Amino acid sequence: MFKNVIVRVPSNTISEGLTSANEGKPVYSKALMQHENYVSALTKTGVNVTVLEPKDEFPDACFVEDVALCTSKCAIITRPGAKSRREEAALPDMLEALNKFYEHIEYIKEPGTIEAGDIMMVGDHFYIGLSERTNQAGADQMIQILESYGLSGQAVEMKEMLHLKTGLAYLENNNLLVAGEFKTAPEFEEFNKIEIDMDEAYGANCIWVNDYVIVPEGYPKVQAKIEALGYKVLVVDTSEFRKIDGGLSCLSLRF
Repeated sequence: MFKNVIVRVPSNTISEGLTSANEGKPVYSKALMQHENYVSALTKTGVNVTVLEPKDEFPDACFVEDVALCTSKCAIITRPGAKSRREEAALPDMLEALNKFYEHIEYIKEPGTIEAGDIMMVGDHFYIGLSERTNQAGADQMIQILESYGLSGQAVEMKEMLHLKTGLAYLENNNLLVAGEFKTAPEFEEFNKIEIDMDEAYGANCIWVNDYVIVPEGYPKVQAKIEALGYKVLVVDTSEFRKIDGGLSCLSLRF
């Protein structure tokens, strides 16, 4: 069960965020409203939410998931593969927030690059996607740190998705949402796979929080499949964040 969440309010420079989508630029006022609704949904799951201030100099900084991995034993500060995001990982308010909850904080170092959007936690095991943002050196460092705390990890080859969690969401109880290339990935054969159609692939990025599953708005087939598993569902619109390659998991650190 999660007790704490860290989020960061979107800045008014969000329209300059990195993107591979052809959805237009996000509208700041809408992004703010959607973020507030996201925090409200998280609060309904019973977690304590720490809200960090926006950072205008970092348009992507609301995607706090990428800059740290929060485990049961330690927090690990990443080294983002996107150069424009490297300094986000060292922002003082983020480090201050993590220090309130963690006695042990570790760091990924050069030449490793890794973004935690490429990391999926299943109990004490962590799947790490090798992507354009996460390299083998970063994955190796991450696995070494995890193992030093009695945790484990493994690298997963990727060819299509931006991040591992772009097409995967672990919903606990061995249930795994899978889209695209991950439908046939051998690493996930033992899970109860809930396959997501490509026309709703963005909807695969859901988050499980304390027996609730938060689902992006506008993906009825995804929502129906999750409800059929017996989960309590909360729906949140993330359309403005989709425009800059972001989804539900990207917007928070959950631990």
